Amino acid sequence: MEIIQLNQEIYEVAQRLQKAAAEIYKLAHKRAVTERTYRLNLSQEIVRLRDAGTPATIINDMARGNIADIKFQRDLADGQYRASIEALEALKSQLMALQTIAKYQSEIAS
Repeated sequence: MEIIQLNQEIYEVAQRLQKAAAEIYKLAHKRAVTERTYRLNLSQEIVRLRDAGTPATIINDMARGNIADIKFQRDLADGQYRASIEALEALKSQLMALQTIAKYQSEIAS
C-alpha cells in the first residue's frame, strides 16, 4: 500500500469517526427521550390501573403490557445506541491499524 493511499484512508476513517461521534450524540439523546417517555407512561398507566381497582398483584404486569409499544421504542433506541458505539469502536480499531501500518512503512523507508 502506497503512503499516499494509506494517508488518504487514514483521513477518510478520521472523517467517518467525526460523523459517527455526532450521530452517537443524536442517538444518545433519542435513547434518553424514549426512556423518559417510557417511565412517564408506565407510571401513568400504573396510576390509571390502581384507580380502576385492578388488583395490586397484577398492576405492574398489566401496565407494562399496556404500554408495550412504548417499551419497544425504548429498547430499539437503546439497541441503536449500543450498535453505534460498537461501530465507533470498530472505526477506531481500523484507524489504529492504518496508523500502525503507516508507522511501519515510514520506519522501513528511513
